[in-house]
Amino acid sequence: MKTTFRRAAIATLLAMGFSAGAMAREAIPGASVESFLSVAKEQNPEFASMRQEAQAAGERIAPAGALPDPKFRVELMDITKMGEQDPTILPGNVGSTRYTFMQDIPWLGKRDLKREIAALEADAAKGRALGTWSELASRIKANFAQFYYLHQSERLTQEILDLMKRLEQVAQARYASGLVPQQDVVRAQVEQSNMRNELIALKNEQRMVQARLNTLIARPANAPLESPQSLRPLPAASQIEFSLLESRVRENNPLIFAQNSQFKAAQNTRELVYKNRYPDLTVGITPVQYGNAIKEWSLMVELNIPLQQSSRRSQEREAEAMLSAAETRKKVVANQVLSELAENLSALDAARQTEVTTTASLLPLAELSSKSAMASYETGKVDFTTLLDAQKQIRLAKQIQIKAQVEAQLRLAEIEKLLGEEL
Repeated sequence: MKTTFRRAAIATLLAMGFSAGAMAREAIPGASVESFLSVAKEQNPEFASMRQEAQAAGERIAPAGALPDPKFRVELMDITKMGEQDPTILPGNVGSTRYTFMQDIPWLGKRDLKREIAALEADAAKGRALGTWSELASRIKANFAQFYYLHQSERLTQEILDLMKRLEQVAQARYASGLVPQQDVVRAQVEQSNMRNELIALKNEQRMVQARLNTLIARPANAPLESPQSLRPLPAASQIEFSLLESRVRENNPLIFAQNSQFKAAQNTRELVYKNRYPDLTVGITPVQYGNAIKEWSLMVELNIPLQQSSRRSQEREAEAMLSAAETRKKVVANQVLSELAENLSALDAARQTEVTTTASLLPLAELSSKSAMASYETGKVDFTTLLDAQKQIRLAKQIQIKAQVEAQLRLAEIEKLLGEEL
């Protein structure tokens, strides 16, 4: 699983970093959520910084397992030749010259552990970077859904306003004929004023959401956006059952993967700390020059003596505690993610059912009631209040329909964030 995620993470981060530029410059975003996502992959600074940090973490792997740099030392012995000459630093003119080459060699297995720890930390950094992208994508999807909702609400409110204008004309005609009181005309005009105020409020909310969307893709807050055309289609209900998604979440969720990597890194760190009980080596070789010729060779082996056992025991207890903490965090994150998955799946199903019920039953009944009320009002069988109530029922049904669609999109965005991939 780790290798698969690691390869996928690298490929995803590279693709996000280098392939989105052309798409981002094609057109003004706004028509679809994909138009925002393509720009964000390239331009969002938070994600860019996390991607760069992940790249930097990957560059720490090779140095972590490398041997320390060797050391070279020169010793000029008897620079006055027993007082027979003035001091000199010319190797051929002193009593002898020692050239020492030394190499520190960590205890067996330490280098491999350090390399693996660095690799796991790099994996964790990749997981955090992809987690940042998943969170960013979810925020974009949520704000786009709100953007779509406000535009649809504006369209619906405008439709109601146009309808109120027609109702005013009907009321005016019946009032002129003495069939209804002037109050019917006034109420139609009041309703129009209410609709116009709602349009003003909706325009203001649109500007605020537009600013948030532009900020997420690193554009000026007031930069123009296209009008949203449609929402993404929902996956089939059979594709988003908890039993099917649980294993995908455990494998692909960036936060779970990052915590698993941190846990494994803590395991290796503990093992590395225990290896500090054993000494590291320093090996050296020394050729000795007399005059202009090398005449002696010396071999040196140096060991550090691990006598400070109380200090090492403290470090070992620290490593054990950090491992326990990493294990606990891993379990907490996994439980939290799976809990959020179940919650959002349930909410998505409820939103889907609400939309189906509204579209199939509530909205058609409201439209039928409205037509009946209009016909009855024109023949004097119902009053204007009844007619207005019928129109409000249509509006309410359409609002419920739109809200259900948007709620489903919000839940889908959260599910995809938890999955770490698109459905």
